[in-house]
Amino acid sequence: MSLDPDRNVVLRGEAELAERAGRLFFAREEFACAATDLNTWALPGFRERIVAESRRVRPRPAVRKLYTPAALADEESERRLVELAGAGVRVRICPAPLPHETIIVDRRVAILAGPPRGGVREYTVVRSPGVVRGVVSLFRAAWETADELADHRRDRPPALSEESRRILRLLGGGLKDEAAARRLGMPLRTYRRRVAEILTLLDADSRFQAGLRAHEYGLLG
Repeated sequence: MSLDPDRNVVLRGEAELAERAGRLFFAREEFACAATDLNTWALPGFRERIVAESRRVRPRPAVRKLYTPAALADEESERRLVELAGAGVRVRICPAPLPHETIIVDRRVAILAGPPRGGVREYTVVRSPGVVRGVVSLFRAAWETADELADHRRDRPPALSEESRRILRLLGGGLKDEAAARRLGMPLRTYRRRVAEILTLLDADSRFQAGLRAHEYGLLG
């Protein structure tokens, strides 16, 4: 069932959100998202469709994503944010809590997430122009007080796992990839992929530079 374009509606659960309001996520000009972390809007399989659709639009829509520091709490999440920023997405970190996650599409639709009730979240799809303008204003206010991702990360070490720290120590010890992979008990291809991921987190262009940054952050102790 499609949504009435003149009504604001409440949908229960991400499956109903994707089924009834999925087409509203596809931006032509701008896609803005405010969320606690990268796992807030799970929508299994649907996120990939949004990304694929946005790549077909010319020119590509501007994408702005606002998160709390919780989005940098683990290595995988931080790396994904760095990769998003490297792909042209504007990412900022808001020091204040974001109690209700929000998506704004082309400044004409707002999708507001409510707290879970009985394990299910409710999503309000807002089409009323006046209300959408208010949501846009609140997003902009939070955006202007937030830090660019690069600035937020500049003076703090990345959230490396113990495995990544072990890889860094092996890199610092000068072991060849084959020997390091054997010592860690992982396939060579996996080891090299993990090295590349660590370089991304350290904003390093080479293994040598990664070693220098690891020393600066005290990650090799």
